[in-house]
Amino acid sequence: MRTMNPIHETTSCAVAACTEILGAKWTALLVHDLSEGARRFTELEASCPGISPRTLSERLRALEEGGILLRTSYPERPPRVEYELTEKGRGLLPVIDEMRRYGHTWLVDC
Repeated sequence: MRTMNPIHETTSCAVAACTEILGAKWTALLVHDLSEGARRFTELEASCPGISPRTLSERLRALEEGGILLRTSYPERPPRVEYELTEKGRGLLPVIDEMRRYGHTWLVDC
């Protein structure tokens, strides 16, 4: 009898590895927002009502560590920081597009 653990480990299962990234709350929405270009922290915070600043910081840090986004800090007064998708992050956009299509077809009446 097969068990789920050996099959769906993030080191050997592509779906599990993608789920590790997109399965975290807010991540898909942040990638979607960044698909239109670089955004500042406050812009991302405003586009995700209900996300706390702490959670947003944690998600952005995890995405940066995962190579999904790039954080650029500009030496200005006041300091300016922008986030943008890397090539690896842009690789997630077809998945986000399919999520949008699915949502329009099955979940959202437009």
